[in-house]
Amino acid sequence: MLKVVFLQFCATIAATAIAAVFFGHAGAISAGLGGMACAVPSGLFALRLHLTAQRGGSQHVAVFFVGELFKIASIVGLLVLVGLLYESVHWGALFLGLILALKANLFAFLVKT
Repeated sequence: MLKVVFLQFCATIAATAIAAVFFGHAGAISAGLGGMACAVPSGLFALRLHLTAQRGGSQHVAVFFVGELFKIASIVGLLVLVGLLYESVHWGALFLGLILALKANLFAFLVKT
């Protein structure tokens, strides 16, 4: 899980750089916010799963599903907050950062540990 979160942060940095070239300063900020809206809840979810696995017990499945629900709700809530609070949001760049961060887990299998 931590490898996926690391790749999400790397994808967010890449999306920010790409958006800076094509969309300027506002696009770079928007792409960074879009990627972070995905990467931060995923990081908290991975940390929660790690702590649950260390503790042991039979709650792993329940913690996973509740955590996944909370993660998705957090991503949606953060995206709504970005839309409401950041006035010069560039929606194309925001979705670029979000999609690259969401699809970073596909590359986790290519990275050797």
